[in-house]
Amino acid sequence: MPALDVQKLRKDFPNLNLKVYGKPLVYLDNAATTFKPQYVVDAISNHYAHGASNVHRGVHFLSEQATKAYEDSRQTVKVFLNAKSTQEIIFTRGTTESINLVAQSFGRTFFKEGDEILISAMEHHSNIVPWQILCQQIGCTLKVAPMNQKGELLYEEFVRLLTPKTRLVAMVYVSNSLGTINPIARVIKEAHSRNIPVLVDGAQAVTHHPVDVQALDCDFFAFSGHKIFGPTGIGVLYGKQQFLESMPPYQGGGDMIASVSFAKTTYNVLPYKFEAGTPAIAEVIGLNAAIKYVQAIGLENMAAYKKELLFYGTNILCSVPGVRLIGTAREKTSILSFVVEGIHPHDLGTIVDEDGVAIRTGHHCTQPVMEFFKVPATARASLAFYNTKEEIDILVKAIYRAKEIFK
Repeated sequence: MPALDVQKLRKDFPNLNLKVYGKPLVYLDNAATTFKPQYVVDAISNHYAHGASNVHRGVHFLSEQATKAYEDSRQTVKVFLNAKSTQEIIFTRGTTESINLVAQSFGRTFFKEGDEILISAMEHHSNIVPWQILCQQIGCTLKVAPMNQKGELLYEEFVRLLTPKTRLVAMVYVSNSLGTINPIARVIKEAHSRNIPVLVDGAQAVTHHPVDVQALDCDFFAFSGHKIFGPTGIGVLYGKQQFLESMPPYQGGGDMIASVSFAKTTYNVLPYKFEAGTPAIAEVIGLNAAIKYVQAIGLENMAAYKKELLFYGTNILCSVPGVRLIGTAREKTSILSFVVEGIHPHDLGTIVDEDGVAIRTGHHCTQPVMEFFKVPATARASLAFYNTKEEIDILVKAIYRAKEIFK
C-alpha cells in the first residue's frame, strides 16, 4: 500500500492556506464537514459557468449535457457503493433526508401500531427523531440497544431486543461523536436471520473505509456528500430495488411523475419516483468529482494514514493531565472526543480557536450519548487524511494554554 504524500495532497485544498487570527489554520472538524479540493470546486464552477441548464426532458444541447453529467454522477455512486443498479441510487439533500424518506415512505406504508423499531444508544439525532415522529404517527415503539462505557454496542443486548414485532433496525455504522465502528455486517446478518430489514446511517463511514452494500447486504444505506469532500446539500439513499419499488413517493411534484390529470397521477420509474422537482444539479456534479477524487487516492490508503493519526492523537491527548477521552472502543475511526477537567468544552473551543485550531464542541447532535457519559458536551477533534501529527501537537499546546488560563 503506497504511503500518502500528505504535503502534496494538502495543496489540493485552498482552505488549508487560510490563517485565523494571523496563525495558520489547523482544521480538526472533519466529522462536521470536510474541506473541498479544488477539483470539486472547479467541477461545480464549470457547470454554472458553461451549462447551468435543468436536467431531463430538455432536448437542447445544454439540457442534454447537464442531464448526462447528472446521470454520470449516479453511475459513479452506484460503483462507489457497489449497488446492483443505478435505480437503487436516490439523490437527496443528505443523510437526514434519506432517513426521513425511509421513515415516511417505507415506515408509514408497512409498519402498524405495536410494531417496533430498534436503534442503538449512539445514534445521531437524524437517526432518532424521524423514528420518534413515525412512532407518534402510527403507534410504533422505538427501542434502544445499549452500549458500554467504551462506547461499544452491547451486541448480546441488541440480539435480545430483536423480537417478532421488530420491523426495522436502523443503526449508525460509525459514530460521529465517539468514532466507534459498529459491527454492522454482523448486525445485518442477525437481523436478516429474522427477516428484519436494516437501514445503515453511513454518513461517517463513507470517508473512512470502502463500503460494499451488496457484501453488507443492507437494505438501505444513507450518506452525505459534504462528509466526503463534496458539497453540502446533497446526499444519497441506497435502497434495494424491491423495497424502493414497493414504497410510495416521499414528495410530489415535477419529474417524479409519468402522467398527471386532475383525476389521477401515475408515478415515474425508479429512481425518479423519489426525486421531485429540480434537483441539486451542481451539487450532484460536485459529489461525482469528490468521489472520483477519493477513489484516485484510495480509501484504504486514507484509512491507513488516519489510523496512524488516531494512534498518535490518542497517546498524546491521554498524556495531558486532566484530559479524559470519551469513546475508547477497540474498533474506532479518527475521531477524538474528550473533556478537560475544570474547563467547559465551549470555553476550550474558544481558546484553541485563538491559536488557529478549529475543533467542534457541544453534544454533536448526540445528546443521549452525552447523558450516558454524564457530560454536558465534549470537545471533538476529527481527523482527515490532510491532517498531520504536527497539527495535533498544535492542538495539544493550545490545550495546555487553556489549562494555564483556567489554573
